[in-house]
This record gives sequence, structure tokens and C-alpha cells, in this order.
Amino acid sequence: MAQVCRTALTLDASNARNLKEGINFTKSPDGQCFIIYKHQDTIKACRNQCKHQGGHFIKDIEDMDGRTVRCTKHYWKLNVANMQYVNPPDSFLQDELGEKMDGGLKLLELDPPDPWDTDPRPAQELQPGEITLTYITHACMELKAGGKSMVFDPWLTGPAFARGWWLLHEPPKGAMEQLCQADLIYISHMHSDHLSFPTLQLLSEKRPDIPIYVGDTSRPVFWYLNRSGVNLTNINVVPFGIWQNVDEHLRFMILMDGVHPEMDTCLIVEYKGHMILNTVDCTRPNNGHLPRNVDVMMSDFAGGASGFPMTFQKGKYTETWKADYIKAERRKLLNYKAQLVDSLQPKVYCPFAGYFIEAHPADRYIKDINIKNSPAELNALIKDRCPDIITWTPLPGSTLDLAKPSTYRDAITEPPSGTQVFKDSWHFDVYVDKLNTAISSEIFEHKSWIQAYYNWAGFQDYNLVIRMIETDDDFQPLDGGYDYLVDFLDLSFPSVRPQRDHAYLEIQNRVGVIRHVVLNGLLWDDLYIGFNNRISRDPDIYHHRYTHKYTIQTHTQYTHIIYTHMTHT
Repeated sequence: MAQVCRTALTLDASNARNLKEGINFTKSPDGQCFIIYKHQDTIKACRNQCKHQGGHFIKDIEDMDGRTVRCTKHYWKLNVANMQYVNPPDSFLQDELGEKMDGGLKLLELDPPDPWDTDPRPAQELQPGEITLTYITHACMELKAGGKSMVFDPWLTGPAFARGWWLLHEPPKGAMEQLCQADLIYISHMHSDHLSFPTLQLLSEKRPDIPIYVGDTSRPVFWYLNRSGVNLTNINVVPFGIWQNVDEHLRFMILMDGVHPEMDTCLIVEYKGHMILNTVDCTRPNNGHLPRNVDVMMSDFAGGASGFPMTFQKGKYTETWKADYIKAERRKLLNYKAQLVDSLQPKVYCPFAGYFIEAHPADRYIKDINIKNSPAELNALIKDRCPDIITWTPLPGSTLDLAKPSTYRDAITEPPSGTQVFKDSWHFDVYVDKLNTAISSEIFEHKSWIQAYYNWAGFQDYNLVIRMIETDDDFQPLDGGYDYLVDFLDLSFPSVRPQRDHAYLEIQNRVGVIRHVVLNGLLWDDLYIGFNNRISRDPDIYHHRYTHKYTIQTHTQYTHIIYTHMTHT
């Protein structure tokens, strides 16, 4: 049976706002009991059921900090701020529910929670070289197992998020040839640092029929394939939580993210009973249910993969505020990753999927302020907590042999001396000039494109007004560029802001990127995650429905409608 994501509890906006700070006990309409812990903007939730013998939790009268509940059966105690049992200590972790904020609150759970336990296989003895992992760049790894080759998330050339992200590491020589010779490829999700169309274009010219596997997300990974010009003919969409057999000994299972099940996935690969866990970018991989004591665990680590707060202006967004926020968020991420690794106790841990740089000269400001976590810093924190775990800070071409994980010296083969590690050339003009061809499209000769585009997207009945301003690379208003308002309450396009109370966003967009996005019906991630706009907002609040619509929901299947409409207007 395929794994599915179910809604366990729904709270409307009013009930979500009425959640008090600290511990909240609540029930669903059918009588199921839940605990919701709220601390500022953080929500933690679980079923009100003790893991010991299924008793219910109540408020703990000895709790001094408002975080602990007590089981009515045997007085076990649970800290709901971190979902760890504190009495008895070092016993269980409570199964956490995913949450989705959309005005209200939805609590999500996966069924079954631990699908890898289906058809368990005992670990067999491995011969040296029988199963290896080689780091290529960013989130790209090559797994070789018993004669088969599997590549994860190949991004080997070109930018991601339009022109905002570039590879930090130089891929090893022959990396593209290795990719073309692989037996299969796994692509975790649709973000362009994992689904790299410049890379896939080169791949498709040599081997269009290579098997590519993706999870069955509601937002399809390859939603843009038909318009991309890339010819790939063997894409396999597989259900979650089902073992996919490659051969007698090698199999893999794709799992969904508990926070973003519509788009993010992670992966377990097993060879002769030895497991590799690749959590990629998942916020809460498999909703926090993960196998312990795997042979290798890989995860993201760097942070900085968002426009917030670097691209925000005015109000509180001073350089000092941004620097303090970024530093605090980096520390939170480091501690979370270290805690996760500590709880799962893999034999080897590798931080990856964070090796990008804002290399274009026009993004020097972002590069300077968007300081990311160091993989060595995270690995040092893990070693301090878990001295028996081998930590691997990968360099392009370095290889881990799973048959030799007893010491770092035995397990890791570093690239030859003199190997280029960091990129020093990115061919900016090749990619940016291609992007900027959208500027001169005949569609933008007529102002009617504005109404056609937003009508196509179809977002309205929301009290928000945005001002969109086309700019040059330095975010200065462009002579002859468009500068317009959109009122999403009634989807109108006024010449001045309305008199009623309303939320307001002012967004400056690089003209080449915004026109490329509009022309091709792309998501606004290229603008936001790619640092290609500057944003101010009044009041300073996050608009989930609006953001979700333009970064997740807009579908390419309707793009031909806007394209045809604007071409004939």
C-alpha cells in the first residue's frame, strides 16, 4: 500500500488564532485527541496518546515552564516543545504531526509512518568497493552498488533560480559522462538546484531514455518538461513508501516531506540490508519518522535558501536586523541538524545540498550578507555530541566506501591533490543573455499582458494590493519599464491605491527575470529564492495564500491560454 498524507485535524482561522501560548489540548469532531504546543510563531503537535501503553496526557502540575504533560496511566512525562519523553529519560520520541498554516491550521500525518519496515532485509557483509558514494556537487551524489549506478539530483552546469544561484564546487572531470552512463536517476523535487534543465538538456542529447524516478507529489516534479525543450522519455512517477527494486540486492523508496508533501521528497536506498538516508531539502522528512542507525545519512545544512530577509527593505529591515536574524537562523538550523543526527545515530553523516554561491557580480550584496552555515562547523558540533559518528565534509570527487566505515581514514578517499574544488568561472553571459531574450518579446509591447497574466493565474478575493516595478540589474526603475498595481480583492488594476484599508506589497523585479517568468508561466521562486527582486510590505506580515499561489500552485497546463491570448491581443 502506498504511503499517503492524511489530515488529522483542521482548525479554522478563528480557532487557530485562539491557541494560547504553551500547551493546548483539543479534540477533532470525531473525538480524536491532540496536543498543540505554541511558542511565538512555532507550532508543535502530536496525538494525545502515550507511547508506553496508550494513556492520555494531562497538564503536569509539577511543570514549571509550561512544556510538559503527564500520562494518566503510569505518569510518563512528555516535553511537547521537543517531543521527547523526560520521564523516563532517553526512552521515546513522540510521533510529531506535520502542520500547514493556511489562514487556519491543518495537522498532517503519514500512513503508514514507517514503510521501510515492510519486507526487512538483514545486513550482509560487504566487500571493499562493493557500494560507494561519490560527491559530485551541491546535492548530486553518485551511488555505485553491486555494478549499478544511481545519481541523485544532478545539477552540473548553469544557474538555478533564473540567475541567482551558481555552483560553488567544480564538478569532477567526466561528471557529465558519469551521469549519462548511470542506470537510474532520482530527482527529489522541482526546485532548479535539483531539477536542473541546463544539465538535463545536455543529458537528453546523449541519452534521452535514461530512467528517472520522482515521487508522486501533487505538484509534479516535471510540470514544466513539455515547454522546456528537453526531450526525456523515461520518467517514472512512483508512489510514496513503496520499495522499488532495481535488482536482487538494490532497492529504493521515495518518502514525502511532512511540511511540504505537495512538492518535497526524500529517499532511502538499501543494498544488501545496508541503508542510505538522503533527506535532501525536506523540512520534516517523512514527518519526522526516520530509520535509525542507517549506514549513511545526508541532509542539507547551509541555510540562506530564501529571499527572506535579504531582499526585504524598509521598516525593521535594517542591515543590523538582517544580520542578527540570519545569524540566529543559522544557529537554529545547526542545532536542529545536530539534534536530528544525534537522535538517528547513523554510522556516517554527510552535510550536502548547500553548496551554492551568489556568484554574479550584480548579486554581491546578497553574497556578502547571506552568510551560510559551514559544513565543517556542523560536523564539529555533531562530533562533540556523537564522537562515534563519522562525519564527512565532501569535496568534488571524494568517495565513501560503505564497506569500511570504521574510521574516516579507511572510509573516505579524497580527490587527487591539485583537483579544482571551487568554481572560478560560470559563463554568466551565456545564461543571462538567454534569459534576457524575454525582454524583447512582442507580448510585452502591449499593456494588455498584465491583465491577461493575472487573470490566468486566477488569484483573487484577498485584500492585498501589490505594486510591481520593472528594474535594471541594480533594482533601479527601468526607463520604459512597466510599473503597475494589482488589487487582488477583485482582481482589478487601478491607477492608484484604493482608499479602503488593505495590505500592500511593493516589489521591484529585474526586468529580464520577471518577463521570463511571465512569458513561460513559471513560478515566482525564480524571483524570490533567486534574489531577483526587492520587497517591502505594509503591514509587515506574511501572506500565505498569495505566496503559495505564485510559488507552488500556478500550473503550466494553462500557460498556452495566456500565451495565446497575449499573442493575439
